[in-house]
Amino acid sequence: MNDRTALVTGANKGIGKHIARLLAAEGLTVYVGARDAGRGQRAVEEIGAGARPLVLDVTDPDGIARAAAQVDRLDVLVNNAGVSLSPAPPAESDAEEFRRTYETNVFGVVEVTNAFLPALRRSPHPRIVNVSSGTASLAWSTNPNPQFTPGSGGAAAYRSSKAALNALTVFYAQTLAEEGFKVNALAPGLRATDLTPGAAAGGDPAEAARGALRLALLPDDGPTGGFFSWDATPVPW
Repeated sequence: MNDRTALVTGANKGIGKHIARLLAAEGLTVYVGARDAGRGQRAVEEIGAGARPLVLDVTDPDGIARAAAQVDRLDVLVNNAGVSLSPAPPAESDAEEFRRTYETNVFGVVEVTNAFLPALRRSPHPRIVNVSSGTASLAWSTNPNPQFTPGSGGAAAYRSSKAALNALTVFYAQTLAEEGFKVNALAPGLRATDLTPGAAAGGDPAEAARGALRLALLPDDGPTGGFFSWDATPVPW
C-alpha cells in the first residue's frame, strides 16, 4: 500500500490521531489535517513515517481549497473533525449553538468532501469514512442503549448534527456508488477524548480507530452507505 494516500481531518489529537497512526502503520502516506500548523506538525512527529502535515480548518472554504490543491490523488478520506459545544437539550439551546455545531459537523464535511472529490476520483478504490456517533441513532435514542440515556434529549445540537451526517453518508454513497466509492459512517463509542465531557469514563480511542481503519481499507465487495459500530456491528439509523 506504499502508493496509497489518506487524509484525516482533526487528526492532531484524539481518535483522529489514532486513525492517522494506524493508516500510516499500514503503509499509507497520511495527511494529518489540523487547524493549527504547530499542533499538526507535532502530531506528525509523534506518528512518524508516512505522516504529512496539512493545515485544514473544515470551517474555512478558502483554506479547504488551498489544502485540496496540495493533494493530487487521495485513496481515503476520513471526516473526523467534530465539535460538541453543549450537553443542553433543544429547549435550553439557541440557534447559534446549532449553527456553530453544524458548521463543523455537517457543512464542513460537505466542503471537504466536495473539495477532495477530484483527488479521490483518481484512486482506483476510493473510500470515505464519516466519524459519526451512536447518539445520532434515532432508534437508539428512542430505545434503551447502554451507551447513553435514552429520552433525555441532551446534546441536541451535536446529536442532530451527527444524524444529519448519517444522512449525508447515505446520499454520498448513492451518488458515488457507480464510481467505485465506499462511503460509510462510524459510531466510535464513548471514548476518552477532549470532545466528551467526563471523558475519563470513556474507552480507549485507539480501539475506535481500528473501526475506522477497517472501513478505510474495505475491499471492493465491502459495504457502502452503512452505519457501523467500532466493532463492525451495524448500528440502526
